[in-house]
Amino acid sequence: MPRYMDRHEVPGAAAEEIAEAHARDLSVADKHSVDFFSYWFDSKEGLAFCFAEAPGMENMEALHLDSHGMIPNEIIEVSEENVLRFLGGVRDPVLPAEGTSPFRTIMFTDLEGSTGLLESVGEAEYLVLLSEHDLITRRCLVTWKGREVKHTGDGILASFDDVDDGLRCALAINAAFEQRLADGGEPPLRVRIGMDAGEPVDRNNDLFGTAVNMASRVCDEAPPGRVLVSEAVRDLGEQRGFAFDAGAATQLKGFSEPAKLFQVSAAPPDPR
Repeated sequence: MPRYMDRHEVPGAAAEEIAEAHARDLSVADKHSVDFFSYWFDSKEGLAFCFAEAPGMENMEALHLDSHGMIPNEIIEVSEENVLRFLGGVRDPVLPAEGTSPFRTIMFTDLEGSTGLLESVGEAEYLVLLSEHDLITRRCLVTWKGREVKHTGDGILASFDDVDDGLRCALAINAAFEQRLADGGEPPLRVRIGMDAGEPVDRNNDLFGTAVNMASRVCDEAPPGRVLVSEAVRDLGEQRGFAFDAGAATQLKGFSEPAKLFQVSAAPPDPR
């Protein structure tokens, strides 16, 4: 049976109200052949998201109309695998305080000059170097609680619950490649990293569609060995003590308006 995630715009709602609405959903779920897995609530943005299995989107709409009248603003079909990779473990909150935000920081890495590297060293050696790249990146993801969503061939798409972990991971990846070079690693390997942050369902018909697209385009613009981020990540990062440059407006492919992008210049002390 298909699985869906929906988005409700609920400005000003409290966690208790969303928990009560979810309880009403559960009370009529069988009537509409819907099986709920979880919900998330972002009180700051006034957004709630449901994750459920149903015969069709119309079942989701009918259930919400029947239970409390809050029709979803958007519904998209999703795979459970992608939900787990982006959002982590799925558990239906029992108490309002157990509800969590679905807001995630998205990171793309890209190995600089991968095509030229393949041509210069040959396929066998290139695969060895790519494995080294993957190992460095994945070690940093484990350290900073990142989830690998997808391997792109010459880079990795990852998701973080916390912007602090995402930024520290990105800086650690670049530092590890710099250390490799300092230790005499040949040929030199460097990555470019781009980051954005956002909600799982918007007006893009894909899970984290806009944030993923933005992070990918930001990565394309990043100088090798640097971390380039969107304004959303800069704003969140500054609240955590990260420093950024003054930024520059850039026209990104697939986006109608120029985006202001910022390089990460410094991190606050690690509290651990």
